[in-house]
Amino acid sequence: MADQQVANRSMGQKLLSTVGVPMAPSLQRNVKDQAQPFSGQVYIGGTEATPLLAPMLSALQITGAEALQSNDNSSPNYLDSGAAKLNYKVNNLALTEIPAEGVKAAIFDASAIDRSEKLVDVYHFFKPLIGHITSNGRIVLLARTPQTQISPRYHTAQRALQGFVRSLSKEVGRKGITVQLIYVQEGAEAGLIAPLQFLLSPRSAYISGQILHINNPLATLPPLVLAQPLSGQVAVVTGASRGIGEQIARSLARDGAKVIGVDIPQALPTLETVMASIGGRILASDISRDDAPQVIARYSKEAYGKVDILVHNAGITRDKKLRNMPENFWSSTVDINLTAVERITEHLLHEKLLGKGGRVICVSSVSGIAGNMGQTNYGASKAGIIGYVESMAPLLKEYGCTINAVAPGFIETEMTQAIPFVVREVGKRINALGQAGKPEDVANTIAFFAAPGTAMMTGNVIRVCGQSWLGA
Repeated sequence: MADQQVANRSMGQKLLSTVGVPMAPSLQRNVKDQAQPFSGQVYIGGTEATPLLAPMLSALQITGAEALQSNDNSSPNYLDSGAAKLNYKVNNLALTEIPAEGVKAAIFDASAIDRSEKLVDVYHFFKPLIGHITSNGRIVLLARTPQTQISPRYHTAQRALQGFVRSLSKEVGRKGITVQLIYVQEGAEAGLIAPLQFLLSPRSAYISGQILHINNPLATLPPLVLAQPLSGQVAVVTGASRGIGEQIARSLARDGAKVIGVDIPQALPTLETVMASIGGRILASDISRDDAPQVIARYSKEAYGKVDILVHNAGITRDKKLRNMPENFWSSTVDINLTAVERITEHLLHEKLLGKGGRVICVSSVSGIAGNMGQTNYGASKAGIIGYVESMAPLLKEYGCTINAVAPGFIETEMTQAIPFVVREVGKRINALGQAGKPEDVANTIAFFAAPGTAMMTGNVIRVCGQSWLGA
């Protein structure tokens, strides 16, 4: 059987090559239990000194990265003065002097681009540099939140950066290079350090073409902790017995959290195995039951007296074209994937178990953004998750909590392995990185949102899809 699978795989790869489907790059993911912060050379640039300079340089300094800037006559000397204040050196290096292996990352502060004519500064920085960024490299642009700008021209120029980032990510993805944009609201500059470090790290390997928002300037930002940032915190993870849910539980435990794994009673044997391996607690409960919020709240209160992190991962699919779909397929999918999320979150808030510093993290799907044939129920439920995150973000600020979501694309699990090889290979390659993601890609993004350093981020939806060709 194994030989036949290898043969089928070889034949499938030849077929894919024949029809012009390129082989995917090998992504460098995190290979150790603890975080591997970015290290290496990073080329930085901008147009003028902005409030984003200090946190950008601080993030690089903490990780031990070597910051480089162009030494031509147009190079801004404000980088030198900003780095001097931090006792951190930015070295000069002409593009012609970059070693053959290239630089690992490039960061451009575009927050001062206040009219469309100045967008050419982005072109001038990246055009000569793009060929010098190594495989598995990182590109990050920093900008200001367009919606908070009074000037229409400033808003327009900052919004234009989204199209640049999404397009560039599709140009460089075949080298495993990712491209992101971080919008920073005025007053929230200190919140830049943690997301910038995450996007530069191996843990973000399958995220590209994404827009992050640092938009909660009144939040309290604790000191940055790299090793086990979730130490002493309690995390509730639904659907924790296998697949993505299992990896979420493992990643949160890796970062120091005490995990309560929730899953249906039928999954109890596998749930027990997973929780035993990470020192977690077991709660066999069907979240579709009316009393599930009370059961989860009571168990969490008795076990730890609080919930710091609530991860809504449990979900189902009941696929049928709408004209053939029975009502119970619709109702069960929406109830488990969406309504249960609302009920559980609201009850934990009401019981004051989820309070200041709390994190609510939901799992949406690219299907909720782009849609998928035969999944009107699933697509509606996952789009509803995005709406829930957007609508709850301002309300949860009053509780001192954040709420964010991840939207996975094609992630390799036991279920996807059952798809015929050629169909699976084509399906997982329709993204900028040309491959499927792994459960750890989703889990690491959720662990990032759970960390204290993301206190100034709320209402975000990050696609973990390799920059899918589908959807925005």
